[in-house]
Amino acid sequence: MATTKLKLTDLEALGQAAECLKTLAHPHRLRMVQMLLQGDFAVGELAEACDLPSAMASEHLRLMQRCGFLASEKEGRKVYYRVVEPHLKNILRCVEDRFGVAGAR
Repeated sequence: MATTKLKLTDLEALGQAAECLKTLAHPHRLRMVQMLLQGDFAVGELAEACDLPSAMASEHLRLMQRCGFLASEKEGRKVYYRVVEPHLKNILRCVEDRFGVAGAR
């Protein structure tokens, strides 16, 4: 057996990663991130795309914002969200490569 030194991430950091991945691991949240990687959207638009009430969509968005994935900005009565975590693009690409994207075929 080779005695090469393994490159491993600190367990505490992996714990943080696991928590954030758990937050992301929901179909509505993945759909919202997929949309937000293509532009900024208001809560109502994201809720409609997920067939959710706005209050529930807001809760999903707040969870992702707490993980550092998203930022929000209020314009009048609307709250717009955008992706601020650049690595989300790679995570979603893996999901889309594995499970497909509507309209890609």
